[in-house]
Amino acid sequence: MDGLAIDRQREACEKIAGNRGWKVDEDSYYVDQSKSATDKTKKRPAYDRMVADFKADRFDAIICWDLDRLTRQPRQLEDWIDAAEDRGLQLVTANGEADLATDGGRMYARIKAAVARGEVDRKSARQSAAQNQRARQGRAPKGVRPLGYATNGDVIPNEAKAVREIFRLFAIQNGPSIAALAAGLSGKTGDHIPKSLPHLPKHTRTLMMERNERRQIEGLDPRPVPDDGPWGSSTVLGILRNPRYAGYSVYTDKKNRINKNKRRTWFSQVLRDDSGQPVMGQWDAIVEGYTWHVVQERLDDQSRVTNRTGSTARKHLGSSLYLCGICDEPVRAHTRGYRCAGHLIRSRSQVDGFVLRIARERLSRLDLLDAVPLADEPRLRDIQLRILEHQGRIKRAQHDYDAEIIEGMDLKRIRARENAAIADLEVERLRLVGGSDLKVILGAEDPLVAFDGADVAIKRRIIDYFFTVSLFPHPRGRKAFDPSTVKVEPKRRSSTGTIGPLTQRAP
Repeated sequence: MDGLAIDRQREACEKIAGNRGWKVDEDSYYVDQSKSATDKTKKRPAYDRMVADFKADRFDAIICWDLDRLTRQPRQLEDWIDAAEDRGLQLVTANGEADLATDGGRMYARIKAAVARGEVDRKSARQSAAQNQRARQGRAPKGVRPLGYATNGDVIPNEAKAVREIFRLFAIQNGPSIAALAAGLSGKTGDHIPKSLPHLPKHTRTLMMERNERRQIEGLDPRPVPDDGPWGSSTVLGILRNPRYAGYSVYTDKKNRINKNKRRTWFSQVLRDDSGQPVMGQWDAIVEGYTWHVVQERLDDQSRVTNRTGSTARKHLGSSLYLCGICDEPVRAHTRGYRCAGHLIRSRSQVDGFVLRIARERLSRLDLLDAVPLADEPRLRDIQLRILEHQGRIKRAQHDYDAEIIEGMDLKRIRARENAAIADLEVERLRLVGGSDLKVILGAEDPLVAFDGADVAIKRRIIDYFFTVSLFPHPRGRKAFDPSTVKVEPKRRSSTGTIGPLTQRAP
């Protein structure tokens, strides 16, 4: 990326043109810096422009540093051979001439292209083996560092804090959408945008600034730094999908990968040992394993996958949370109110204001700490390990079936048994995790201040945890708000504390 190799190649090619008396226009240079000719899926803009210019008869000869600088794809080479035969294209390389107009020259070009392709395949195999070995040893993979981690696997505190908050918020049932999380990282504000997320510069900008620091130490000129801008939803999705944050070692065998679903690609990259257990990395996890799995479940939720609006966050306090007092079905947001078709339409501001007053009164009580849900973290870890054990048994049974050790009916029976056990464990895990996000408010030094400054998703969780809210039709002809038409009933929970009667009884 320092451009020095490009300069050397350019000088050698210009010398050949001068020796042959060929004219080279200013727009006759085609440079794809750091664009591999190996991967046929990669876009090479300058190469594509060169192909278009040749078809438009803008040149009749090509000078390149080496044949594999032009292409490493046999199919593309055959196109240039056809051009030499049909239109007299001349091709010159700096380390020897490849005359495509002769049988010997074409054979040389084909052999060289095949050798180059073979070396690419061998290099790829060596790199894949090395990456697989690193992953099985639990060492941090090489390449671009993810947000929150240094290249050696060390945790970067301020970035890790943002990553934890991203996972915590998205793990909340009906919590903020990926777009809202991206907006929060970008420093934007709004009712549906989390206020607890720190504003960070775009990760690509941070990475380039770090690279320039290394270039300066090496005595090289800095490269252009991209402007700061809003975070993209795809970047946040990549963070939420990355198993490395939960401490899992990852590896992807691209050639043998069966799962092509991009939404599930990260989950399939968790490396497992011979017994089917996940390989843990040597780095410190930023989020708990069960939190990562809860996030994957929300990402895999079909209601999100099929959502065409791009938003999964509730923007109104009572939408799908309040119930219709007539049919007990959730009400929906409707213009400036809440609506249950055929039963009622209520003013949103009046109802929300009343419910928020009751919620604030509950949060001001001295016995609030008795209602804080306590997640049994050792039990959560034990559940996660047991789930992985059952998944490992299914994988071993599949291996035995492929090896013709067991019959299809045995595989089906084992799958049914292990999946049933997994389902029971998932129910218990979700029950334990369900109230962990409430600690942000209930465990705060001043719960009222924390509640007032929270986003809509957190306020909804507090209300849903403490109360059942039912709406009834408002009397006709009466403009003033009637509290008797909103029924707020406290919920009682024996497993995580008892919520007693309100000091101010709700209608």
